[in-house]
Amino acid sequence: MAWNSPSTARDGRLQTALPAVIVQGFKGKTTMTNVMAICGSLRKGSFNRMLMNASIAAAPAGMTIKEGPSYAGFPIYNFDIQNSSGFPADVDAYADAVRKADGLLIVSPEYNWSIPAGLKNMIDWLSRYKEVPFKDKPVAIQSAAGGLLGGSRMQYHLRQSLTSIDVQLFGKPEVIVAQAAQKFDAATGLKDQTTLDLVKQQMEAFAKFIDRVKVK
Repeated sequence: MAWNSPSTARDGRLQTALPAVIVQGFKGKTTMTNVMAICGSLRKGSFNRMLMNASIAAAPAGMTIKEGPSYAGFPIYNFDIQNSSGFPADVDAYADAVRKADGLLIVSPEYNWSIPAGLKNMIDWLSRYKEVPFKDKPVAIQSAAGGLLGGSRMQYHLRQSLTSIDVQLFGKPEVIVAQAAQKFDAATGLKDQTTLDLVKQQMEAFAKFIDRVKVK
């Protein structure tokens, strides 16, 4: 272990040296914040997947954002399945991934003015654990849609659902991408600079929010 050199105080007394790693800890954050990204669209080329990828690229220093495992194969929640054979293996794996994350980023379209079925089904499965993996997790939400409201109704319903399982919801800035077809390119992803700047601002603010509220 490296040590900083001792120094002499003004009164001539020798001050105790500290390990360099401790001094570094005093100077600033040394641990990485790990955020798990969840896409509410199962379509590979969706606007929301491109928005999620832009957010991953916009992670500030000290934060990494990685997409979580797929929930596409989850059966529709049925207590009979849980009661007869327990939680499916892929549900257990997903729950473990959520537990390990310092925070969650959910990026989702709006289906019929609400939450896509697959995303809601995943939330329903994870809500059934005795120790709910989502409890106390910092969560940021984004949406993109072709209409003028940009998926805002989905965000409202998702916030209701997540509040019921005790997540810690991030507030502002919000990322609600309206008229998405004009702001994304199939080959290059999110191309609208104003939206890119907003995503960057949200990720920077979300990193600070996680540091402030996460359960130690």
